[in-house]
Amino acid sequence: MQLAEPRITPVEPEQWPEDVKELLLSIRELIGYDMNLFSTLARHPKLYKRFAVFGNHVRMKSSLRSRDRELLILRTCWLSDCAYDFTHHITVGRALGIEGEQIERIKQGPDADGWTEFDAALLRSADELHADGFISDATWATLAERYSTEQLMDVVFCVGQYVLVSMAVKSFGVQLEDWAHDHEVARSLPPR
Repeated sequence: MQLAEPRITPVEPEQWPEDVKELLLSIRELIGYDMNLFSTLARHPKLYKRFAVFGNHVRMKSSLRSRDRELLILRTCWLSDCAYDFTHHITVGRALGIEGEQIERIKQGPDADGWTEFDAALLRSADELHADGFISDATWATLAERYSTEQLMDVVFCVGQYVLVSMAVKSFGVQLEDWAHDHEVARSLPPR
């Protein structure tokens, strides 16, 4: 379900609450524009400040390699039918070399031809967590061949973070920014 209008409108930059203004400005500086998600979260500054700390860990300080993290995020956003985050993370993924055929395979899932055993297990972990809230023994064992305990924990929290973000985006009716409406990825997104 993608709402055509926001249920909770983003706060306009000139009205950003003082206690999250610096955080919102730092994101603008980092990516070059204001994200509707974060401007929407600014409606609840206390929640947003705490959420940002955890989100920063998942996105920037996780023990996972950047490419692995983005594979998990993209698969989770796809499974969650979250066009907003899928579009944004396609852009991040492309910067890490994830594009074209790989994007299509992410949509198809871990059993699509072309994945390494490890990448398939990574995607499967997102599928299993999304469906059952649990990574199977076989998937865990494959990931544990390469991952430390911290990395295994970060897999679970990465998927969980993006299930949560997808629920918020869809329930709040967060809309794609103007630049993203014409993005070729946005045109090919859910419903699927």
